[in-house]
This record gives sequence, structure tokens and C-alpha cells, in this order.
Amino acid sequence: MSTAVRSLRLGELAAHAGVELQGDPDREINGVATLDAAGPGDVAFLANRRYRGELAECRAGAVILQAADRRSWDGDALVTANPYLAYARIADRLFPTPAAPAGIHPSAVVAASARVDPTASVGPLCVVEDEAELGPGVCLGPGCVVGRGTRLGAGTRLVARVTVLHECVVGARCVIHPGAIVGSDGFGNANDGERWVKVPQLGRVVIGDDVEIGANTTVDRGSLRDTVIADGVRLDNLIQVGHNVTIGAHTAAAAFVGISGSTAIGSRCTLGGAAGFAGHLSIADDVHVTGMAMVTHSLREPGAYSSGIPALPSREWRRNVARFQHLDELVRRVRSLEAVLGVAHDVDASRGGVGNSGNTDA
Repeated sequence: MSTAVRSLRLGELAAHAGVELQGDPDREINGVATLDAAGPGDVAFLANRRYRGELAECRAGAVILQAADRRSWDGDALVTANPYLAYARIADRLFPTPAAPAGIHPSAVVAASARVDPTASVGPLCVVEDEAELGPGVCLGPGCVVGRGTRLGAGTRLVARVTVLHECVVGARCVIHPGAIVGSDGFGNANDGERWVKVPQLGRVVIGDDVEIGANTTVDRGSLRDTVIADGVRLDNLIQVGHNVTIGAHTAAAAFVGISGSTAIGSRCTLGGAAGFAGHLSIADDVHVTGMAMVTHSLREPGAYSSGIPALPSREWRRNVARFQHLDELVRRVRSLEAVLGVAHDVDASRGGVGNSGNTDA
């Protein structure tokens, strides 16, 4: 249960979220909570119908729900086709991010040639290097580093210990969470016999507007061309984005996703947790890759793709692993049988049989 510093009327919250209010518009709401923990001053939401049974005991001041669930709730309701979206808007209204005070903390180091808007906030122990540019309302939390020539757009916030290295571009209203690194060198190495020779990484990272990057995620700079993350992209924690990767607008990737260099991900894609992408691939718009999938070839049509193996009881898994060792032998035997059946098919066909139609009992 979370309590806001102020109360808002239910009618105001309904109008802000663009949902239908069925109940008292003057009810005071000062918090958000789950269905089982909500009290009279809280708003709760029902987005997953497996929790519908909790409505009977719910004590919330109001519940956000779909019209089909209204009959299961007797209290004030905010009715919408997308309860989770409405909850997000209402929670944001009740719990706005506090504005950081404008100015530069005495412990920060800001180069004389850096351009810092008067409304920007530079927190303790930050470093802003030569020719860097911080737009209006930019907020750097403690320990952030903004490299030489990097530009941060209006309203962008680096939460804490974020590093955006040289010559990168970050758009407006972005949020980058603690420990994230943008613009580190890509994994470029040329082999010289028994040793590796580093390939200079000369591109940038260019990030659009309204992008959110999770904690400890890394986005490598391009080798020659830029790594590009388009508007509205959401990257969870602990993601690796390789050099020269492009990610289309409003794509979302869950934790532990790895995208190898020079792969192009389309717009409005969803990438499940721990999905992996080989390099130099092209992924179409509106592709949905489930968790733990390994993508080794381009996906040129929208739709859902999977390759992870679901968890099995240990005994069954051990049996299957033992059988994996015989797959090559099994394939050879099946091909031999197919060859025999092919001959049989010809004979059957000459005798007026049904052959390969799949309707035989043989």
C-alpha cells in the first residue's frame, strides 16, 4: 500500500485517466494498493481476472475494472477496457516524480565549455565534460557522468550513477536508471594470429524521445555507424544492446535480453526475458519473442515466435536429455523408412491403393 502526499477526488482521477466513473466523484483518494490490501482511501485495479474472487473481500475506495467485472464489485468503480493503463495514469497523478532543484551541486565537476540550461539540475559528484549539453529540466542524480559532446534533451533524467559517454545523443523526457551505461565501446576485435587487435568504435548512440532504460543495462556505441534506439522504447534491467543495433519505436524488452551487433529490431516488438538475438539479423515490426527464445535467423513476418524449452519434472527431463544423444541416428532411420514407404507408395498407387493420402491403416 502506498500513500500519496495529497488527496485527489475520484472524479478528477477518472477524468485524468479518461475512464468512466460509476460512483461518488467527491470520494477522496490518497493511495494505491492491491485488491487484498486496499483500504477506503485507496484505489485498486483488476487487470487479471484470476483475481476476480478478491473483489468480494476488497475494502478499496474504488476499483479500476472492465465492464464485464462490474457486477462482481458493489463499490465505486472506474470502468475501462484497459484497467492497467488507467492504473498507470492514476498512480502517476497521485505520485508525481518530485522536481529536482535547478542548479549545480558544489561537488559536481562541470567543464567550462559545457552548456547547462539554468533549469537543469546537476547532483552531487556528477561530471559533465567539455561541450556537453544539458537541455531544460534535465536532471542528473548523484554520481552521473555525461561525456564530451553528449547532448541530453529537455526533461531527461539520469537517476543515479548513470554514464552516457562521449558524443551520444539522448532525446527528451527519457529516464535512465542507476548503473546503466550508454555509449561504451562495442565488442569489436580483429584476430592477428594468437592475439586480438581492438577495432576502434567510432559511432555514437542516438536515443529518441520518451525512452526508458533500466538499471545496469548497457548500450554499446556503433563501430562506424550509430547504434539507434527510437522513440518510446522500453528496456528493462540487465540488457545488452550491441554495437550498430537499431531498435524501432515503442519496442519493449524484458530483463536479460541480449542483442548482438548490427541486428535491426522493428517497431512495437516485445522481447521476452533472456531472449537472445544473433548478429546481423532483421526483425520485422510487431514481432513478439517469448522468454528464453534464441533467435538465430531473421524474422520477416509479424507474429509470435518461441524456442525455449518449458520446465519439466526432473526425471522426465533426464530421460529426454538421454534421448537427445540419439536424434541423429533417429533421423537416419526415419529417412530410411520414408524411402521404403516411397517405394511402397508407388506399388500401392499402381494397384489403385490410397498410397500417401494418410488414410491407410498401415
